[in-house]
Amino acid sequence: MASPNGGDDFESSLLSFEKLDRASPDLWPEQLPGVVEFAASCKNPITDSPPKWMAELESEDIEMLKELGSLTTANLMEKVRGLQNLAYQLGLEESREMTRGKFLNILERSKK
Repeated sequence: MASPNGGDDFESSLLSFEKLDRASPDLWPEQLPGVVEFAASCKNPITDSPPKWMAELESEDIEMLKELGSLTTANLMEKVRGLQNLAYQLGLEESREMTRGKFLNILERSKK
């Protein structure tokens, strides 16, 4: 279907039938040296040894990570709020105990 202003001719003039050989390194040079080698090293299958940061984790820690990873955003935010409240309560308790220690003079250094 031809348009009155010759739109089909214009669209067909934009088509390119050139075939590019994508395997040629000259046509598609590596933009950042070393990226191809790095990408190839990342594609290697994971070995049986765990990463360094996981070496010191116990089974309870791994279970907690799995649990936290399965939470929804809202549940994770609720968990964070709970931890913030717990930290605040611990701070208040520490403040009370430090004040108590000050009044009982157990924090003074003994004079030798």
